[in-house]
Parts: sequence; C-alpha cells; structure tokens
Amino acid sequence: MPSEGSSINPFETAKKQVDIVCDLIGINGGIREMLKHPKRELSVNFPVRMDDGSYRVFSGFRVQYNMARGPCKGGIRYHPNVSLDEVRALAAWMTWKCAVVNLPYGGAKGGVICDPKHMSQGELERMTRRYASEIAPLIGPEMDIPAPDVYTDSQTMAWIMDTYSVLKGYSVPGVITGKPISLGGSEGRGEATGRGCAYVIREAAPHSKVKVKGASVAVQGFGNAGSVAAKILQEEQGAKIVAVSDTRGGIYNPAGLSVAAVEAHKKKTGSVVGFAGTKPLTHDELLAMDVDILIPAALENQITGKNAHAIRAKIVAEAANGPTTPEADQILYDRKITVLPDVLANAGGVTVSYFEWAQDIQGFFWTLKEVNDRLERVMVRSYGEVHAEAMQRKVHNRTAAYVVAIQRVVDAIKMRGIYP
Repeated sequence: MPSEGSSINPFETAKKQVDIVCDLIGINGGIREMLKHPKRELSVNFPVRMDDGSYRVFSGFRVQYNMARGPCKGGIRYHPNVSLDEVRALAAWMTWKCAVVNLPYGGAKGGVICDPKHMSQGELERMTRRYASEIAPLIGPEMDIPAPDVYTDSQTMAWIMDTYSVLKGYSVPGVITGKPISLGGSEGRGEATGRGCAYVIREAAPHSKVKVKGASVAVQGFGNAGSVAAKILQEEQGAKIVAVSDTRGGIYNPAGLSVAAVEAHKKKTGSVVGFAGTKPLTHDELLAMDVDILIPAALENQITGKNAHAIRAKIVAEAANGPTTPEADQILYDRKITVLPDVLANAGGVTVSYFEWAQDIQGFFWTLKEVNDRLERVMVRSYGEVHAEAMQRKVHNRTAAYVVAIQRVVDAIKMRGIYP
C-alpha cells in the first residue's frame, strides 16, 4: 500500500516504542537492551523450480524475538518488500501483542521476498515447501508456531504442516496455526483478527463518545482483517461502512456500502475498484475522510507525522501491524483521537491461533460459539486493562498497551534469570 511513510524503517519504530515505555516505567541497562534485540534470526536463500523449468533463488527470514513467556508465535508473509528489519519489527510487535492479551507465548515472524500475485499455485507450493524445510530446525509446537500473514493463507499453512510432518515422520498439526479445519484448524480462526478488532472498537466507542450503531467507517485494506471487521461492524453492530480500499484504489459511497456485495465484486474482479454506485478514492483521501471510525488494515507506516494532522476520525483501530508511527501517535493523542493500537486491536488472530494450538495439543476441538465467546472475553478484558493503564498514567493507548506488555515480559525475564 503506497504511503508517505514507506521509507521509514519499521524496526527503528519498534525500538523507539520500547524506549518510550522503558523511560516511563524505569527499565534501564541490560534488560532494556534485551527488549530491543531479537533472540535469534535466520536468513535463508533457496532455489525453486518455476513452471517454465527454470530455477529462481528466493530469500526468506525467520526471526524469534523473545521466548521469556513461552514458545514463539508469529505469521509468515509473502511480499516483494519483505526485509529483515521489517521481520524484526513484526516479531517484536508479536512479542508485545501476545503479552498484551496474556498468552503464554513469545513473538516471532517470518517472510519471503516474492510477488505471489505473479506466481502460479504450483510455484507457490514449491516455494512454500522449500522455505518450510529451510526453517524447520527452528519451528515446532514447543518452540515456534508460525501462522498466516500478508498473502499467505490456510493452504500455505497446510503445505508447511505437511512438509514439517514429512520431515518428522508423523503428523504434527500443532506446528502451525491458521490451518484448514480438516487438518486440525480451529473454527473461527479465519475471521478472528477482524472479529477481535470489532470487539475492541465496541468496547472503546463509549469512551470516545461514538455510538457504533450508525457510525461511519472507512477501511484501508479490504483483505481478510479489514473485510471481516467491516462485515461484523455492519451486520452485528449496525455501523455504516462508507469507504474501503485495496492495493488498486478505494471506493466511497456516503449512503453506505454492502460489505457482502463489495466482497463478491472483489472476488469476481480482483479489486474493490469499480464497484457500482461508488466514487473512486485515493489512499490518502480515504485516510483523511471525516468518519467516526478509521480502520487501517493494510501495511505499516500509513499514518505518519506528515499526514496525522489530516486524520479526522474519532477512533483509529489498527487492524494492520504498525500503521501509525510514534510521531503520528503523539499528534493524534494531542488532537484527542483515540488510537486502538495493533498490539491490542488485531490480537484476535493470535488469540484464536493460541486456541487452535491448544486444541491441537490436546486433540479436542471446540465449537465456533465456544471459540468466539472465549475470544470476546480475552479482547474485552485486555481492552479494559489497557484503558485503565492509559487513564492512570495519562498516556495514549499504545504506550499503555506497551506498559502492560513490556512489564509482563520483563517480569518473566527477571523470574527466569540469565543462564549461565
């Protein structure tokens, strides 16, 4: 997703966020340095046979950021702009995200530099299986459990689970989450990120003087997280979705959009662009719309010091990872705009991934209602903890969420000690 902030190094942003919180709660010395460095990182370069018979070398990464609270958890993304620093930042954010919602996990992330939109299904499968075999020594149900992310899905996870299982000689469904139901996936996993985001918006709305029923909503990034959040806000909470966008552009209708109809149009044409009865929008125009709720659900660094003054929404709910820079955070806070940070707002995905892993480990599966009820309890409790911290310390929600998360990680580090 194009952005003024696309040149910002996301790992530098992640480290700045750690420093802000460490200054606030008095964490210095070696512990602070530990919080700003990944525990382990792997870079791999591997050949893949393409459909025309040629071979192409792909580069990929897996970063395990912190394991103080348990095995690592984090997605795998396929994108042309994947970089080691991006993966480091995402792994750090996963560490804090798991801690915010109090899951017994550390954080990790993976990625392959590729353009999946220009690869066949066979090429994607061969690339995925080779990447999985390269990172296999670092992953496992007790060590590091990957999941889907940008341009990866349940089919990608199925290939990774099968590849790892073949290497082990027996089926290991718990090595990965976001799998198809038929391979040990969980009910509700596919919509968990968007559903969790909708729950957090609902909880935050009264504190921002917003009534979700009838509220106007703009969604940047109409992928899985953005479309599901929009659908739940519309169908279960009565919100009015007036604008959505994807990588090709945006659409707007002040009277409201049918999310289901836009989904059908995108499935047929490959984009939301051109949906009947709408006006075209640029990405910058969508971000600056006068709406009650803005959901950035695309890539990082979308709201920066350069465009934060143009944001007019009352609530910014980050379904994407890292869409707002620290400079923008302060500007939005000073303008009394509520930001629901990624480590809280999109933690529904990792929460239900945890549920999936737990179900795989015990070999006993829950109903969709059980999954959604448990997810709702986790998101409501976690929002309450973050909001209380923000009110007590008089800081914005991201800093509050980081205080909750980093304190939990620091407590685990101190209790475990440094060996040897």
